[in-house]
Amino acid sequence: MLKMFSTQLTGLFNRIQEKEDFAMEDGARLLAQAAIGSGRIYIFATKEMKAVGYEATESQEPLKNASIWSIDKPLEEISETDRFLIVTRNAADEEVIKLAEFLSEKKIPFVAVSSIQSNDKGLAELADIHIDLKLTKGLLPDEAGNRFGYPASMAALYVYYGIKFILEEILEEYE
Repeated sequence: MLKMFSTQLTGLFNRIQEKEDFAMEDGARLLAQAAIGSGRIYIFATKEMKAVGYEATESQEPLKNASIWSIDKPLEEISETDRFLIVTRNAADEEVIKLAEFLSEKKIPFVAVSSIQSNDKGLAELADIHIDLKLTKGLLPDEAGNRFGYPASMAALYVYYGIKFILEEILEEYE
């Protein structure tokens, strides 16, 4: 089972890399605006996707100028020099869409990372740059024909690292 999951996970990472490569590069450029300037890179994530925020702020190699954004923080604390990385399981997440609508209204650029389920693009339409996780169902079949093994946080961390590596290259060139 683990071998099959590993194969499917590798395929997922390859699809993300092939289809979302330019979006990850554009996302890194957008976030670099805050890292180079006087802004912060805020990471807002829901449920299991909070792993991305912790990786960016608490890991051995934290992301420069990154902070976790909490939904209970006053929105007035956001500056026009700040940028957001919003990470959620799917683009229809109501909690995330509220923040995305606020950011759009205030013209605060943000990158969104989520899977688009069917035609529900909510977050993808609001984001300046959207990166699709390409994860619409579990990776493994069970005996009843259902799917399980939905590695959303693993896919999001893969995207995060893609953005982070590009962002660090941009910052090195700037210095």
